[in-house]
Amino acid sequence: MKTALILNGPNLNLLGTREPAVYGSHTLADVEKLCAQACATHGFVLDFRQSNHEGELVDWLHEAGRLQVAGTLAGVILNAGAYTHTSVALHDAIKGTGITLIELHISNVFAREAFRHHSYISPAAKAVMCGFGVSGYALAIAGLAGMQAGD
Repeated sequence: MKTALILNGPNLNLLGTREPAVYGSHTLADVEKLCAQACATHGFVLDFRQSNHEGELVDWLHEAGRLQVAGTLAGVILNAGAYTHTSVALHDAIKGTGITLIELHISNVFAREAFRHHSYISPAAKAVMCGFGVSGYALAIAGLAGMQAGD
């Protein structure tokens, strides 16, 4: 079974308490459970991580590249949080490793502040998902499964 690596960036550890009108009331632990169920449905092993540190996310993307080359990684689902709008380093790590990556956002970033409309991640991502709330994680896992099947 291949692994689905779910990476969550800064402030996602605050889910459930941070701006519930924007992000909902589910916690990151709730999201992890939802991802575990979706991975089980699609035959993936779940590896679920969160960091507030850009360098750690870069290191994890490098690790993902090695796993994908080894044939054990289905792909990465990345909710980079605010780093989406600022991090050339994450963009370069995705491009440099050649990983299959889905960019994910809980909220519809295009319905929010103008600075959130630009993503450094999107040009390097295989797909982008936003605005489905935490349900977007399960949808992204289903999308990753479709990519594996060649759909």
